[in-house]
Amino acid sequence: MKAIRIDNPGPAYRLFLAESPVPKPGPGEVLIKATAAGVNRADLAQAQGRYPPPPGASDTLGLEVSGEVARLGPGVPEHHLGKQICALLAGGGDAEYCTAPVECLLPLPRGTDLVSAAALPEAYFTVWANLFDAARLQPGERVLIHGGSSGIGTAAIQLCAARGHEVFTTAGTPEKCAACKRLGATHVINYRYEDFVDVVKQATDGRGADVILDMVGGDYIQRNISAAAAWGRIVNIAYQSGPTATVNFGPVLMKRLSLLATTLRSRTNAEKAALRDSILREVWPLIEAGTIKPVVDQVFPLMEAGKAHERMGRSEHIGKILLKV
Repeated sequence: MKAIRIDNPGPAYRLFLAESPVPKPGPGEVLIKATAAGVNRADLAQAQGRYPPPPGASDTLGLEVSGEVARLGPGVPEHHLGKQICALLAGGGDAEYCTAPVECLLPLPRGTDLVSAAALPEAYFTVWANLFDAARLQPGERVLIHGGSSGIGTAAIQLCAARGHEVFTTAGTPEKCAACKRLGATHVINYRYEDFVDVVKQATDGRGADVILDMVGGDYIQRNISAAAAWGRIVNIAYQSGPTATVNFGPVLMKRLSLLATTLRSRTNAEKAALRDSILREVWPLIEAGTIKPVVDQVFPLMEAGKAHERMGRSEHIGKILLKV
């Protein structure tokens, strides 16, 4: 089979298409004939040598795919064979075939084409795990979502808006801000010209946001603390501007804040299965009703994975970048 490999891992890495053996599904796994794969910041970090796959995972890039179940591993019920699905992976998605545990499979939502479905797993597993599982976002609470035009951001805005939350979000261009507004954000903040702390405070009569989803880090860490409401929860999923900062923790104490940080890739299959079940119950009906949808920025052929990485690295995208296998 054809698969993407990494040449010269590090800041100047290159991606190329190479022949690789078709993986064999182990117990509780399926072999997927891939239709499309999602590109994520984690792929860029892995190619740069900063985010190695967890033990036992494929070293091929790719954390989500859509496709058809082509073969079953030991112990997998026969009804999975031939099903069109999308799946969350620990690695291996940038290839013609990959394996996935059955706990990480999601049925193709009615009305969603097989290519676009590759934009769903990583985004909604991440959003649900962080906003609703870790941060316990409650009905009527306000949420601030940084990086609103990213794959995670576009999913989070839509899901929170669909569930009736007042949504604040940040983005860096007028085009990205307009896209966030169309997706349901109540307040869109162009971070190049506006201070999100001031906007959130003014719009909430000084109270702040109940839950903040951040992938920026750096100086946002202190600013998130300032923007948070009493009993607020701040959850970090990445630190694109750096994991270190000088922080005044006094407001954390006075506001009774919770600072959270989570990853998804290395969680157990049982943990991922619990998230999958929540997504099937809470998110899939909204997709099938047309209330929320996959937001696809651009689809590249698999052989142009390097160009897809370059586009993500320039932060030009709105929504998900996909590779068509």
